[in-house]
Amino acid sequence: MPLLIDLKPGEKVIVNGAVIENAGHSTKIRVLNDCNILREKDIIADGDNITPAGRVYFFVQNAYIFPSSRERYIGLFEHCIEDYVASCASAATLAEELRTAVANSEYYKALKLARKLLKHEAQVLDAYNKANPATA
Repeated sequence: MPLLIDLKPGEKVIVNGAVIENAGHSTKIRVLNDCNILREKDIIADGDNITPAGRVYFFVQNAYIFPSSRERYIGLFEHCIEDYVASCASAATLAEELRTAVANSEYYKALKLARKLLKHEAQVLDAYNKANPATA
């Protein structure tokens, strides 16, 4: 089934590792075959202020869009997810789902789960800040 992507002026998308930017007006792209696609709004860049859950997302993202370096990124992902769960045990079930998706080469699904991990992290930090207003 084809995928139709609507790109706003200046918006970027990564297709199989190639960064494509819309240089004109609103553009529609129809993708007719299976490939790795990531929209700009779903990309975490290396220079961004990355949180622990953000690092997990970043390494899954890179495993998804850079298959030639996938093993390296999966190793970094495993290290980060292990550290995250050691620090935040309430994420253990979600982390296991993420590991399963990565192990099954379901990288887009893993990215969706990593977004849930980002939300989990925000909730945990918010609860901590509410409980400890002096440290916020």
